Amino acid sequence: MHERPTTVLRRLLAGRKTLFIPGCFNAMSARVLDQVGFPAIYMSGYGTSLSLTGLPDAGLATMSEMVANARYIASAIQVPLIADADNGYGNAINVIRTVREYIGAGVAAIHIEDQVAPKRCGHVAGREVIALDEAAGKIRAAAATRDEYDPDFVLIARTDARGAHGGSLDDAIRRGNAYLAAGADMAFVEGPTTAEEVARVCTEVKGPIFYNMTGVSPRFSLEEMQSMGIALAITAGAMMRTALAAMHDLALQLRDEGPMAEARFIEKFAHHPLGDLHSFAGFDQIRTWEKQFLSADAMRKYDDSVGHVPKT
Repeated sequence: MHERPTTVLRRLLAGRKTLFIPGCFNAMSARVLDQVGFPAIYMSGYGTSLSLTGLPDAGLATMSEMVANARYIASAIQVPLIADADNGYGNAINVIRTVREYIGAGVAAIHIEDQVAPKRCGHVAGREVIALDEAAGKIRAAAATRDEYDPDFVLIARTDARGAHGGSLDDAIRRGNAYLAAGADMAFVEGPTTAEEVARVCTEVKGPIFYNMTGVSPRFSLEEMQSMGIALAITAGAMMRTALAAMHDLALQLRDEGPMAEARFIEKFAHHPLGDLHSFAGFDQIRTWEKQFLSADAMRKYDDSVGHVPKT
């Protein structure tokens, strides 16, 4: 019997080495990360909003859309999924349903932030945060729901107070500690702008630290993060930016050179580790299942049909 993803993630975090994972934006990008061997995967809220709706991370993606994307991703990979849950999609009562939905989707962890609705990406200007008491109440509600439905589910409390209107690093540190006291498993101070600020967070927040290494925040090596005491670090947008750049460049070639540009790309792609696209997509597994569960007569469809022949 397989361990629950929540239990696996708890064990990974207990290893006391910095856990570094990239962010995906859909099930396909998650499968690439899974295949190359990352021990866990992060679902980017920015990537979900842009890839699913074509809209920016400005509170425009709904809870249902975010959970649906998380469910597709969690079902497509073999490792735990950590997902963005924005600001919980309402007050403390809404947060109860949010946590239940993400647990039901097979997610191992979420982070919930203290932004005013509609929220926005933690690395763009114009953010505001709700009162500390209200935010702590939402974390208490999330923690109580975690404890009821799956105590191994990892609850990450994010504060945007560092870069919000009227905010400060001092306020963010105070909030991080308050959210840990309210039942969060990890504290996520979004948007520190210097190495000195990150060091303060790691020293003054009294619990495991989640670090988003993107946007305005500095980059560190794994060794540096380990020495600072960061428990979990993400690069949320690397996969999305790579995909955007590749698609844009190919689109320009198709526009300027026509269909032969695709033919040249396919020829180059054939030598890539993922160049067998149909096998990566899962057609080999489909044929294995068919041999196991369908009749011999049903398998004769492969005898004279044209196209990719799945491996057995």
